[in-house]
Amino acid sequence: MTVYIDPPTWPGHGRMWSHLVSDVSYAELHAFAAALDVPRRAFERDHYDLPSHRYADAVAAGAVEVSCREVVRLLYGAGLRRRKHSA
Repeated sequence: MTVYIDPPTWPGHGRMWSHLVSDVSYAELHAFAAALDVPRRAFERDHYDLPSHRYADAVAAGAVEVSCREVVRLLYGAGLRRRKHSA
């Protein structure tokens, strides 16, 4: 099981966030997040939003640190990228 995380560089709700993704399946990603006690409501389309204070926990649990661009590349490469729908 390999799950990836980008640096906490995304602002929102008064804190910084990382994206947690899988390059295999959503099931793998959900299992990893559940093991970290990340609530399912943190899942957004194709990734989990993880606050900066949980970054080290994810890395300690085995998440591989990658760049923001690499997160997107991994999602597209696995066919798991889900874009926001335009209104």
